[in-house]
Amino acid sequence: MSRITLILGGARSGKSSNALRLAEELRKSVTFIATAQATDNEMSARIQKHKAERPAGWETLELPLDITPNVLQIKSEVVVLDCITLWVTNLMMQYVADDLVDESPFMQTVRAETESLVAAICKTEQEWLIVSNEVGFGLVPPYQMGRVFRDALGWVNQRLAQEADAVILMVAGIPMIVKG
Repeated sequence: MSRITLILGGARSGKSSNALRLAEELRKSVTFIATAQATDNEMSARIQKHKAERPAGWETLELPLDITPNVLQIKSEVVVLDCITLWVTNLMMQYVADDLVDESPFMQTVRAETESLVAAICKTEQEWLIVSNEVGFGLVPPYQMGRVFRDALGWVNQRLAQEADAVILMVAGIPMIVKG
C-alpha cells in the first residue's frame, strides 16, 4: 500500500527542499516527477537550478500534464511529485482565453484528473512525497483567473490531504506537522 505525505506551504517556504531531504533520508530509489515547463528564460534557469539540487541517481520524469498514465510504470520505492501547483496551472491554461478561464469544464477536468491521480497512487506500493502551494492564506485575487485557480488548487489540496497519511505545512523553512 502506498504512503502519501503532502507538503504544503507558501512561495519560498522550503517545500521542495523538505521533500528532497525527506526522500534522501529514506535511502531508497527515487523518481522525481517535475511538472514545471520552461516557458521563458527565467523559468528555464529555475528548472536547471532545481535539477542541479537533485541527486544524480534519481530518475526524473518531466510530466507537466500526464502524470496519471505514468504512475503505474514507476519502479522506484519513493516518488517526489513537485509540484501540484504547476500541474493545476498547466491544466488551467488549456481553458484560458482572453485572460478568462472557462471555469466549469476546467473544474470538471481538475476533479477528474485529481481523482484519477489519487486512485493510481493508491494502487502503488511507493512512498509519495507530494508538494503543493497553500493558497488559502492570501487575499482573494482581484481577477477571475486568480480566483478560479485558488479555488481549484484549494480543492485539490483538500482532496490530497484527505488521502494523505501525513500533511506537513512549511513555514519559513520549518516543517509543521498538520496530520500524521
